[in-house]
Amino acid sequence: MAHLLQQMAYVGQTPWHELGNQLPPKQPLEVWAEQAGMNWSICETPVRYTAEQAGAPDASMTFEDQKVLYRSDNKEALSVVGGRYKVVQPREVLEFYRDLTEVSGFELETAGVLKAGRKFWALAKTGKETVLKGNDVVKGYILLATSCDGTLATTATPTTIRVVCNNTLTMALKDAVGAIKVPHSTNFDAQAVKKQLAIAVAGWDSFMYRMKTLSDRKVKAKEVENFLLKVLSPVTADVRQTSKPGQGAFANERALKKVQALFEGHGRGAELGAAKGTAWGLLCSVTEFVDHERRARSQEFRLDSAWFGQGASIKHRAMDAALQLVS
Repeated sequence: MAHLLQQMAYVGQTPWHELGNQLPPKQPLEVWAEQAGMNWSICETPVRYTAEQAGAPDASMTFEDQKVLYRSDNKEALSVVGGRYKVVQPREVLEFYRDLTEVSGFELETAGVLKAGRKFWALAKTGKETVLKGNDVVKGYILLATSCDGTLATTATPTTIRVVCNNTLTMALKDAVGAIKVPHSTNFDAQAVKKQLAIAVAGWDSFMYRMKTLSDRKVKAKEVENFLLKVLSPVTADVRQTSKPGQGAFANERALKKVQALFEGHGRGAELGAAKGTAWGLLCSVTEFVDHERRARSQEFRLDSAWFGQGASIKHRAMDAALQLVS
């Protein structure tokens, strides 16, 4: 499905996914709802079907255990879900940030919908920022996203963005909560989630200390090779040797070569002091590949994968592998 530009909005510089309507800073949530394509509601109705009866008019029947979710504005169907499915409205995602932006100094930066409204999100700066060697700036964000088709729980995620390349990375926290997930079988309690997020935001300094240790850890050629194989082609060496080009372990050959090239100087910020020849640089090469270089049908699909799909899984593996280098 092609992306619709009116379904996303942003402030400041064009975001890495290059989608959306640009807004001036500090706009009210009502403007965000309009410009991000989130000014509609999810409606629901029981599933109905027509039962054929011999010698009698067809009867309209209701299946109470299932319901159809549809958009209030254009009446387009979004999904069929169980009768106990708890809907989170697009406006609720924006309202989550009202007190955070008005009182706590957060700033909304991007918001929008994907897949014709089946998934929607908002991303806000927390005000946290760290500078690594070579003026490598990393900023803290909170991403709140949900779906109405069962593909994503309502999820609040502490996230970082590396300014030089706009790469996104989920924070991996020690002794603190990471991503907070609220399944659609329960009601979304925004205040309870914010209390948990306060712990995550408080873990910023600890997380960035670990990133600094990555920037101090020089890596050797063999370590780079093993890292990339573990993250992008997690197979054993003997399988790799017996695979044919285009099959099995070689299916990710393009990705391996591309990420290595990014690491070796072709990536955005690859020559900065924190990244050149380090574990931090390796991690950033993978996140840049996922966010900017990995093949995708469109930027909308790239964004969906990088935040919620296979791309996000690759970045999680890269984070784990990088931290193993300094453990």
